Amino acid sequence: MRKEIQVFKTGATITTSGTSASVAIPSTTGGNTPPKYVRLAATAACYVKLGQSGVTAVAGDLLVQPGDATIVAVAGSTNIAALQVSAAGVLQISPLEES
Repeated sequence: MRKEIQVFKTGATITTSGTSASVAIPSTTGGNTPPKYVRLAATAACYVKLGQSGVTAVAGDLLVQPGDATIVAVAGSTNIAALQVSAAGVLQISPLEES
């Protein structure tokens, strides 16, 4: 059975570079911070790590490829960090509404 995602609130972005950068995971329209799941999409390959404030992504963390979107469980994390693989890009984070 197919399950569609629901995105009603503006997400967040991280411009990736050779140094890890992080942002707070955006909340849902109901104010749930963090949401249960987020959708990640990137314009260039990047490593991603979820965690608490001060989280840092390193080579070998979750690889998000351009053109692929992935849905990940937040599991209580409040922040997300990203690091470029070989070229700068943008990681976009969308909070998914609970259905």
